[in-house]
Amino acid sequence: MTESQPAEDSVDIAKLRPSTKVDLSAVYDFLGTRTSPSWVAAAIDNLPLLIQDHANCEKKAAGTAMNLIFRYEFSYDLQRKLAQLIREEMLHYEQVLSIMHEREQEWQYLGAGRYAKGMLKHKRTYEPAAMVDVLIIGAFIEARSCERFAALSEAIDDERLAKYYRYLLKSESRHFEDYLALAQSLSEDNIDERVAFFKEVESELISRPDTELRFHSGTPA
Repeated sequence: MTESQPAEDSVDIAKLRPSTKVDLSAVYDFLGTRTSPSWVAAAIDNLPLLIQDHANCEKKAAGTAMNLIFRYEFSYDLQRKLAQLIREEMLHYEQVLSIMHEREQEWQYLGAGRYAKGMLKHKRTYEPAAMVDVLIIGAFIEARSCERFAALSEAIDDERLAKYYRYLLKSESRHFEDYLALAQSLSEDNIDERVAFFKEVESELISRPDTELRFHSGTPA
């Protein structure tokens, strides 16, 4: 870490500053359901898989934002927010890779779960409605990530990993609101109805029994 690089931007998670308590009430209100204790227990029993899927999620989030930044160049606010998001998600990706290296965990192929695909299949196909839906879906993905980081940080025995998940809460709790604000800025109509629709879809995906364990999977079958 250079002298000009703040601790909260360090790739080395040992140098990260302890996070102050983050108010997650807005995240919990936004989501339609809370993570089940059975998912938390399964995640703790399968930490290597969960850590790898977390890395995949950070990489995919950065990749999705990069695709959007090239596709929707007309909006200054969208471009600026996406650029910030890409930078932040790639930092998190580096940090999770560092955790894997520290734990001597080798990279393995891990297929995607049903979660994102289950929401994206409801995306409208015409613009700007398609972009609005993508951003709303992004808001739910970020909010769910935040909710699960919080759940894991309270239950996991590995204090180093728990500290890292608590560190992530500050940025993740902000991301979903950024996505929603961008979605509304691109829509002439109020987006509340679409948000309510995807809230039901997301809640169903999280509550339904799932045969695959992933960071955004449903209740373990």
